[in-house]
Amino acid sequence: MALDLSGISLAVLGGDERELIFIPQLIKMGAKVNAVGFDKSSLPREVIYCDSVEEAVENVDAAIMPMPGTDEEGRIRAIFSAKRLVFTKEAADKLSGKPLFIGVAKTYIKKLCADYNIKLVEIAELDEFAILNSIPTAEGAIQIAMQETPYTIHNSCCFVLGYGRVGTTLARMLCSLGARTFVVSKNDVELARAFEQGCSIIKLEELAYAIDQADIIFNTIPARVLDGAVLEAVNKEALIIDIATTPAGTNFELAERLGIKAILAPGLPGKVAPRTAGEILARILPKLIRQYVDKN
Repeated sequence: MALDLSGISLAVLGGDERELIFIPQLIKMGAKVNAVGFDKSSLPREVIYCDSVEEAVENVDAAIMPMPGTDEEGRIRAIFSAKRLVFTKEAADKLSGKPLFIGVAKTYIKKLCADYNIKLVEIAELDEFAILNSIPTAEGAIQIAMQETPYTIHNSCCFVLGYGRVGTTLARMLCSLGARTFVVSKNDVELARAFEQGCSIIKLEELAYAIDQADIIFNTIPARVLDGAVLEAVNKEALIIDIATTPAGTNFELAERLGIKAILAPGLPGKVAPRTAGEILARILPKLIRQYVDKN
């Protein structure tokens, strides 16, 4: 049964195709939606279009920003609008005491939320969301590998660095495609689980001694793991696909000097499967709204 969001007023601040999927669902559940940054898009007639972020957040119960959030100057990603959208101090003041849902928050947003007592909820950190979102992320990474290599995934030697929520899904998919899959982690429990799932395993500290056999390297660790001696040991014909969150895990300048093709591929769900990514948000957001919005 769908949650009842009647009486709840929301501001949706910018976004991409994902917002076009979940906004109609929020309205069907009874929410009132103010939207800014959708000049060229098609949304339900019930949506109230606003000319500024400050207008959109006026008297709402919560605000929703895109998964990529903002840059360090507060500019909000809004692909359907030519207008520059910025989350200002004035907007933050109007949202004081209310929740702000965002994928990943930059320092700029975190500081404003702290200064104006805004309840910051980073959706990407939530297990339920991250696990569901790992599906289009993993599929997108494999799609890049297929496009960028002259051989099949089947029987190729694939290294998956990290065995968290994305790494687990990615390794399983690679195994199902017949890849010779190696999971790399410093966590013995993660390695035990990867071994149980049929993957070969390598300790992170031993990576430099084994990585030369890799055809494709998928990195999910948001720390500089592909650098120095490790990167120098990589086969020059190998492909690196880094899908880790900022600051990623590859020294791209060194990779270029070494002649190794390395691709940084953040935000894959919204790029390769925006409909599915939007449906995931439509599933997660209503529960978060009910949890964080106090209408008593």
